[in-house]
Amino acid sequence: MMGYASLDKLVRARLQKWPQRPPGLGARPTGTDGWLRCRPSEAEGTNYPYLKFPGSNRMRTLPDGLWLNFGGTADEPYADIFAVEACGSLGNLLDKRSRFAPSTHSLLAVCPVPWLLSQVMANDQTPRWKMTGVLNETPTRPLVLPVRDIKVMYALKDRHYRGFTESQVPHPHEYFVPMDAITAEHSEESPAIQALVARSAVKGNFMPIPPSDARVAHNSRVHAW
Repeated sequence: MMGYASLDKLVRARLQKWPQRPPGLGARPTGTDGWLRCRPSEAEGTNYPYLKFPGSNRMRTLPDGLWLNFGGTADEPYADIFAVEACGSLGNLLDKRSRFAPSTHSLLAVCPVPWLLSQVMANDQTPRWKMTGVLNETPTRPLVLPVRDIKVMYALKDRHYRGFTESQVPHPHEYFVPMDAITAEHSEESPAIQALVARSAVKGNFMPIPPSDARVAHNSRVHAW
């Protein structure tokens, strides 16, 4: 942690180097991409996407790392989320797991107007709203999207990680890594991290379709990350 005042700042510094698309998911066959990194943001400030339940104005979930995969149409948009949560204690882990636990409530992703109008990256002047693929004109109101799918990667300190792996069973949407795997220099290039993230892709739940099977491919409507 040399050079960083806290573990949180070190985690944010490392995640800020992760690409716009979570490392390990690969590129879409079409060449298009609906993924955008929301947290940590390129610039300091508070105008970045957050998660909440319908009707709630105060209770917001702000993961250490958050990526949104925009999908659907302008009339019926949605988002898939990939989040990273660094947990400094077991109590912190329990609190963060509860925020993503299966529920009868719908989770919403809210994208503030300033974030949508800002450029994607320092070297890319394209405004984010154009990259979402679900907005046809410059937004004047926040983009609120129902969350279709959730995947969360939890980073635990070594002693907590070892104990968790020996006694707990993760939920299907959960992935766990040692804290050092996230805070390591160039963690986005780690083969182990990329392999774990790749397993979170929706297409990982389906048997690959042979390219020659045109009939099956025509009838398939599977949306892969």
